[in-house]
Amino acid sequence: MSHSETAEIVAKSFFSKDEATLKKHTTSAGYSSLIMGLNVMPDSDKEIEVEILDEAIDDEIAWVKYKTSFDGKTGIFKLIKENGQWKVTNKAPREKGPF
Repeated sequence: MSHSETAEIVAKSFFSKDEATLKKHTTSAGYSSLIMGLNVMPDSDKEIEVEILDEAIDDEIAWVKYKTSFDGKTGIFKLIKENGQWKVTNKAPREKGPF
């Protein structure tokens, strides 16, 4: 699965509160970071659409900028390869991505 496909799955599973799918496609640090936000987010029963706006890849690190139908806001995921699979992780404090 590509980095952008992984980012789309993580965004959809986050906004639909699908914790099992979220955990499968994130690193442990990424999951911990996202699960905190998940607990304060309101429930939604609508289908979540994800639009990939931009992406950048440099060897084992990828960045994906996306927008969802949940709130129309953009977000950025940092992804790394873990055991040959792209997984969303959290970015370090003050770490700057390509966008």
